[in-house]
Amino acid sequence: MTRFEQCLAHVLRHEGGYVDHPNDPGGATNFGITRKTLARWRGVKPWWKLSKSEVRRIKSKEIEAIYRARYWRRCGAPGMPKGLDLALFDFAVNSGPSRAVKTLQSIVGSLRDGVVGPITLAAVRRANSNIGAQALINQLCQRRLGFLRRLPAFSTFGRGWSRRVQSVRQAALRAAERVTVSPIQPRPDLINQRNFFMQILTGYKTYIVATAMLIAGIGQMLGIDLPGFEQQASGQLVFEALAILFFRKGLKNEIAGA
Repeated sequence: MTRFEQCLAHVLRHEGGYVDHPNDPGGATNFGITRKTLARWRGVKPWWKLSKSEVRRIKSKEIEAIYRARYWRRCGAPGMPKGLDLALFDFAVNSGPSRAVKTLQSIVGSLRDGVVGPITLAAVRRANSNIGAQALINQLCQRRLGFLRRLPAFSTFGRGWSRRVQSVRQAALRAAERVTVSPIQPRPDLINQRNFFMQILTGYKTYIVATAMLIAGIGQMLGIDLPGFEQQASGQLVFEALAILFFRKGLKNEIAGA
């Protein structure tokens, strides 16, 4: 299952089938899809021209398409950390994408415009890095519950809404717990390359110094003084340079044959 399918399955467990409660402002609803939402999806204007029987007969394929387009994508769930995507998605289904997004934006310190764009996503990534997805989930669910408690219908539906928020919170936290961040492992090929070049540089230091001494000695023989070698005789420089070169070559042979 895709992440959307996993989250949708959890949402539909709370939405149930067809209901038409007189105190529910959404009116006739089937699997969480209200009559008004379905009418807008199908382009029926005004929305009340869509009969309630159409809500009752809605098919699973259309339900999934509506949820994906009007809630999952609109609230930016695909770009959210695992766990937070479910908490935000269910909030959007229950109370509208704009309210859910604005609540999240207020938590992460982004502009509260109800639209998930690059700035909001960047703010979510920073918050996720600083306090973690679980803290974001808890804050979002707590604020969602605070909003629901202020609604006039809370006296009628409050117990069910509270159970739903708690269930979503627990499922979201479990999903966030299963996310493990693998430490960045150094690439063996880069390590080997680095060691190879370091060995080259270390090995050639001796040759560079010896070559410089040899050039300085020959230069002095020709009447040219090089900085750093003026106090040493030309013959001494040439002799020491050759000694270093032959000593290093012999030492490498000894090590190789050991």
